[in-house]
Amino acid sequence: MPFETPTLLFALALLGSLALRLWLVTRQMRHVAAHRGTVPPAFAARVSLAAHQRAADYTLAKGRHAIVALALGSVVMLAWTLLGGLEALNTLVRDAVLPHWGAMAYQLALLSAFTLIGTLVDLPLELWSTFGIEQRHGFNRITPALFVADMAKSALLGAAIGLPLAALILWIMAHSGGLWWLWAWGAWAVFNLVLMVVYPIWIAPWFNRFEPLADAALADRVRALMQRCGFSAKGLFVMDGSRRSAHGNAYFAGLGAAKRVVFYDTLLAKLEPLEVEAVLAHELGHFRHRHVLQRIVLMLGLSLVALGILGWLASRAGFYSALGVQPNLGAPNDALALLLFGMVVPLVGSFVSPLLAQLSRRHEFQADAYACAQADGRALASALLKLHEDNAATLTPDPVYARFTYSHPPAAQRLAALPAPAGG
Repeated sequence: MPFETPTLLFALALLGSLALRLWLVTRQMRHVAAHRGTVPPAFAARVSLAAHQRAADYTLAKGRHAIVALALGSVVMLAWTLLGGLEALNTLVRDAVLPHWGAMAYQLALLSAFTLIGTLVDLPLELWSTFGIEQRHGFNRITPALFVADMAKSALLGAAIGLPLAALILWIMAHSGGLWWLWAWGAWAVFNLVLMVVYPIWIAPWFNRFEPLADAALADRVRALMQRCGFSAKGLFVMDGSRRSAHGNAYFAGLGAAKRVVFYDTLLAKLEPLEVEAVLAHELGHFRHRHVLQRIVLMLGLSLVALGILGWLASRAGFYSALGVQPNLGAPNDALALLLFGMVVPLVGSFVSPLLAQLSRRHEFQADAYACAQADGRALASALLKLHEDNAATLTPDPVYARFTYSHPPAAQRLAALPAPAGG
């Protein structure tokens, strides 16, 4: 096919995105390696050299994984597009399914085949990450049997939830005229809002056990904090995160009356009650400042813009041919449009993500300030330092890499805004 301007723009976007992300990752690795031998002065009293070097080695291992993943992802994208992979898959599925089962079955089969192939291509990297990097650095606790079970459950959920949603979107695209993208966005928005309510109640328990918080003293402390903050939740739960990983976390799940507080068992094992309270106060700060609502609105707004652009592109033959695919003549092209657009959007995201990361870091500072007002700021600083050390998060990230990619402020910046931890 001729190498026309849209194709050239796609190729340049792919190369530019790859170059940018490789540059950032290699900067991070060089910076972390250069500072591996010395604990930063601000942390010297609390973090041992061994722990600092463990974090550096973990970061470098993840960096090497990221470089391979970026290179493989770019090759795979080229294979799907300009090298004719999606064109060949589309022809195969269309000829096998369309004459016997109709247009909808053909499009769902194409989406399913593409997803299955993508999962198989990514599987070696996931295995390397889980049973290589995470295992070697002491974080992985998932067994091969549980890994396979999780994959099977995810596949079943994808079929049970994803296929009906895809069928609805494809039906809307075929029957709603030029403004199909607006109706599709409405369906997508409703689906995501419903999922936020349904996920913690029906889906998450399929993967993890959730038990009521048994520590009565901690539960009373948490309830008192929520009462002070004017916040209510449906329950306090402990999740068996230790079945899969040693990393700790705490979060809120659900919307409205369905909200619930969830602690990883690994988090409760590492932190003192006062520190747990401070971490929870930080999460409450996100709700008090309406960060969660802002993120939902932002997500829905960006998806509306994206679908609007897709609505304009999907009716143009040049959109398909520029990406190495010939539009169907006797069959709908809606599934092809969704797949091609889904591959292109992340390229644009590489250049937009720094703005979103900056917004997220600002939200984290605001939530920290709220936590200091509602709980013990020294306890929050102590908890953050413990979590950084236990999770082997580097204390010496490259400033440019952090500015582009970090959703949370680097430890030095974040702790500098908090009272010094007790004993620090």
